[in-house]
Amino acid sequence: MTAPPPPQKLCFLTVGATAPFDALISAALSAPFLAALRAAAYTDLLLQHGASQVFNPLAAAAAGKEHGLTVRGFAFNREGLGREMRAAREGCVVSHAGAYVGLWSRAWRKIPAGRRIWERGGKGGELYGAEKLITVCSWKVGSGSILDALRLAVPLVVVPNAALLDNHQEELAEELAAQGYVVYGKLGYGSPSGRGRDLAAAVGESEALRKRQKAWPPGRGGEAEGRGLVGVMDDEMGFVD
Repeated sequence: MTAPPPPQKLCFLTVGATAPFDALISAALSAPFLAALRAAAYTDLLLQHGASQVFNPLAAAAAGKEHGLTVRGFAFNREGLGREMRAAREGCVVSHAGAYVGLWSRAWRKIPAGRRIWERGGKGGELYGAEKLITVCSWKVGSGSILDALRLAVPLVVVPNAALLDNHQEELAEELAAQGYVVYGKLGYGSPSGRGRDLAAAVGESEALRKRQKAWPPGRGGEAEGRGLVGVMDDEMGFVD
């Protein structure tokens, strides 16, 4: 009697719709990453590759290797990535770290001791204590991939794109990893801080993350629960509520 096929275990990778991330596509189709997936009993690798110039040749090369995985890809999905995220619940999601858009406005802010407050134009000052009316920059996440995966409680590996400058991707990945929500994945170039997991090693770490998965959004009861993405960016900019 023929044994039934193993249940699907999907790794879904997304690079988003704004900036190309061929370095992540290349790493995901490399022999070490494919071997790490297979060792963790994955059956499928699905890549949302955007306008990648490397996906087709690398996927064709990967198809001829003895890794036992089904490798597929697509450029974009106008209806969003919810279906793919849900399909990866028993596996993991690997996501770019997103991008940020600054929104300048005038607002009163209370200045905490020890924090440098940056005003528009790049000037900053050690302004402690009382409130001051300053021009501030609030931030919004340019990618919903991270939030979607967190809400669905899918083990998530977040990979900053070093080719994008001044977008705080590394700070975001580090903060969410420090709070226990994601695995901070890095590519061959490493990270300036020296933190983060090699992408192949991040597969095993995502399995450990599944066992200690934390609910999103975080609680509001204290600092130990974290302050979410807005809090991460406020801390980076030196602002407090």
